Amino acid sequence: MKRAQCFAGAKNHMVIMPDANKEQVVSSLVGSSCGAAGQRCMAISVAVFVGDSKAWIDELASQFAQIRPGAWNDPEAAYGPQISPAAKQRVLKMIEQGKQEGATCLLDGSDCTVEGLPDGNWVGPTLFTDVTAEMSIYREEIFGPVLCCVCVDSLDEALELVNNSPYGNGTSIFTANGAAARKYQHEVEVGQVGINVPIPVPLPFFSFTGWKGSFYGDQHAYGKQGVRFYTETKTVTSRWFDSDIPAAEGPNMSINLK
Repeated sequence: MKRAQCFAGAKNHMVIMPDANKEQVVSSLVGSSCGAAGQRCMAISVAVFVGDSKAWIDELASQFAQIRPGAWNDPEAAYGPQISPAAKQRVLKMIEQGKQEGATCLLDGSDCTVEGLPDGNWVGPTLFTDVTAEMSIYREEIFGPVLCCVCVDSLDEALELVNNSPYGNGTSIFTANGAAARKYQHEVEVGQVGINVPIPVPLPFFSFTGWKGSFYGDQHAYGKQGVRFYTETKTVTSRWFDSDIPAAEGPNMSINLK
């Protein structure tokens, strides 16, 4: 009967509408997928290009190719290593699975090296296209600098794709259309939604609200729900009667020195 907050997996989608700002989209995708080497639960790992926005994938690949990992004191490094050799090997295995399952690897970071640090757990930025919902790189959380690109024809198709995911941690939509943004925020089955914000991590006074397979428990972390999680409620019920009130005799101003 212990209270529990269990944070589970994630597969966060960014939906890109064709009316979005292309420069903001490309920059946001690079940072949100490769930042921290992809090792954060709110990383964007699936880019859903709606309609004509798929024409931006080539420019996205070009921007991916310009970043690289490196040591903490390297000012040119975009991100660091994987947390362990085992983590690196898992990411490399997922990249290889993606190739074998038929996805197109536009940029492969499997053989990444960093000068002077040959034993580091380095994985270069990796970009897949022609990804389908049946592939392991789409279904599983890779937790590395790997982005999967999926193309759909409409916002409704994008919503169906995102809502069919077993995870519901975070998602975002990039658009200049208020109606599209409003439709997405109301119909998407994900707990944390960003509008033209790539990683919608809330400020601490709002709850960290992962849904579906991304969270197990009845009270989320952060905000009022986090306070309730750590609060034990006390209820006091009392009744008093006027007849029980003692007669007032005035204040006692004496000091007892004993």
